[in-house]
Amino acid sequence: MKERLRTIKSLSLLSYLGTIMSVKHVINLLTLGALSLLSVNACAGSLEQAKQLHDRIAGVAASEATLLSMAALLDDGKPIEAAYLAMETPAFYSTTLKLFATPWTNIDQDIFAPLNDYSATVIGAVRDDVDFREILQADMVYVGNNSLNLPAYNRNNNDHYQALEDQFIDLKDGLERTTQSSLNGLPSSATAGVLTSRAAAKEFFYLGTNRAMFRFTLMNHLCTDLEPLKDNTRPTDRIRQDVSRSPGGDSRLFINNCSSCHSGMDPLAQAFAYYQYEFNLEQDPTGENGAIAYNTSGQTDPDTGTRVQGKYHINSTSFPYGFATPNDDWQNYWREGPNQKLGWDSGLPGQGSGAKSLGQELANSHAFAQCQVKKVFKSVCLRDAESQADIAQISATTASFKQNAYQLKRVFAEIGNYCMGE
Repeated sequence: MKERLRTIKSLSLLSYLGTIMSVKHVINLLTLGALSLLSVNACAGSLEQAKQLHDRIAGVAASEATLLSMAALLDDGKPIEAAYLAMETPAFYSTTLKLFATPWTNIDQDIFAPLNDYSATVIGAVRDDVDFREILQADMVYVGNNSLNLPAYNRNNNDHYQALEDQFIDLKDGLERTTQSSLNGLPSSATAGVLTSRAAAKEFFYLGTNRAMFRFTLMNHLCTDLEPLKDNTRPTDRIRQDVSRSPGGDSRLFINNCSSCHSGMDPLAQAFAYYQYEFNLEQDPTGENGAIAYNTSGQTDPDTGTRVQGKYHINSTSFPYGFATPNDDWQNYWREGPNQKLGWDSGLPGQGSGAKSLGQELANSHAFAQCQVKKVFKSVCLRDAESQADIAQISATTASFKQNAYQLKRVFAEIGNYCMGE
């Protein structure tokens, strides 16, 4: 009986020990499984992040090879490199950048307007990591490669760029840089990047008084309209003759409203005094076949008796004692007063002659750098900045943009990583 009890106890102990061993075995198996699952999840996480980053930047699905390469870079702690890999996708140029730049090229800010020399130049400048400040001052334009057998660039129409779009040319490989002055008849000293492109001239030098060019440059490249810049503490000595000093017989309207814009705008818009968009108003009322024109040294406009285009003296009888534009000398009155907030470069003189030096003044402002970051943020994150974290990111990326030679691809990379998980 005692022997039997001993045997039962021994068996119970062996069973107990076996149970313990089984549990440990199960635990070991579960642990190994959990580790494997964690590894799979980590891999899935980086792949998901890579997909989101690619979608944000290129706007199309990535290939398997691209996703795996991007995920590997993310795992290695190289998110900027992963974003740059996404930018190798042709759709980044033909779609993302095309939609990004096209609204700047027309008054309606239509994202579906045709490709033109303005938008193509922005796309090419981003692709080539050109200092983005050059788009407002350089003698450059991007055209289709000669090997593509496109219609030649024509200063009187947009056929060259329309053919690029109609033939679905890969803009990543299909664009090449050349000098604007070799194509549109302007002297190199009178070129100012996209400001003197045919597309910009057609929209913003069309009829009017050339103030539209200045206003839309502010909107497109400094992210502000004239309304937030109103300042009636600036001198009114450069306000043109076409601005009444007592509209409707009430001088208070001029003092409190008109002068607050024109006192700063008119001396800056004077930089465009020698430019015009020429076309046949009767046969071509919308200017589809027009071209940019520029009064070079020695040319005399019949309406002014100087190089200044006649449009600068339109409605000169509204206030004959106003400023009669004599040349293209501009001055930035906004370097003082509340509009110092735009962050003007203290290393520049704040005055000059012509569009090129004005483009330099605008492109070297803090507002210009910040504006590009804000536009990229909206393009990639699909929304405006909303939170303190968003604002902090825009501030940090603006500083990085300046430090990294104003290369816009770097901005897309940083913002793409910021919005990747949304």
